Amino acid sequence: MGVSVKDIYIRDPFVLPHGDALYMYGTTDASAWGGEANGFKCYKTFDLEKFDDLGFVFRRTDDFWANENFWAPEVHFYNGKFYMFASFFRKGKCRASQILMSDAPEGPFTPLNDPITPPERECLDATLYVDSGEPYIVYCHEWLQIKDGAILYQKLSNDLTVTVDEPKILFRASSAPWTAPIDGDCYITDGPFLRRLKSGKLLMLWSSNAQDGYAMGTAVSDGGKIHGPWRHISKPLVSKGGGHGMIFEFKNALYISFHSPNHPPLSERAQFYAVKERNDRLGILRRL
Repeated sequence: MGVSVKDIYIRDPFVLPHGDALYMYGTTDASAWGGEANGFKCYKTFDLEKFDDLGFVFRRTDDFWANENFWAPEVHFYNGKFYMFASFFRKGKCRASQILMSDAPEGPFTPLNDPITPPERECLDATLYVDSGEPYIVYCHEWLQIKDGAILYQKLSNDLTVTVDEPKILFRASSAPWTAPIDGDCYITDGPFLRRLKSGKLLMLWSSNAQDGYAMGTAVSDGGKIHGPWRHISKPLVSKGGGHGMIFEFKNALYISFHSPNHPPLSERAQFYAVKERNDRLGILRRL
């Protein structure tokens, strides 16, 4: 029978189309903000309405380095394998993004290597972008460490096990006209996701704090290069209480997923909207 998406607690929903099905991953621990973490669950659907709970596709083992804040898994099919990019934390260590691998979208996922982000930096929300066969990781350097959060990128080895160059900044959160500070002078970067537009330009979804709270905006690399320069769209795509989105295709149509509301805890649900490219921007058509 499946369960309605309205009954599934999830933050940062990421949808992977594979075969005739869609697989939804996200932050699913009730203890996401503190306490012992368990892992990540996966939900399978054929219609974005009813979902089958596949259980844990990654579960923390006793020898795993992190034990808190298991956040924002996303799964990419690359070179015949399924790669999960997710954020993890343990007190005394910097928050980090790590890559896990599986032979199937249902898991189980196991760590590919050590965390992929720089160990001395507070990082989260890594995503994979492949350009002309070259893999890149894009992620956030947290405002908790640098106040004005940044989005960075690095080239990855072809097997995704290591970075092969130094981190480079794409932009800082305060550079967008729609962001607003928290705690006086701090700006958040959260949840980058990249997609090539039909025009050849490169679009990035990302989230931050805006005038009315958590929001999601877009930026465009007009030259189509990952290194930019990145031009911010002046108004957020989602202006209040929703964010950490991604774009996917299903039945020859384009959709966006994100979570809303952003609080209180356990109220978060996946939202799905049909979208369309309009003049190198993303336009929301309707809610499903």
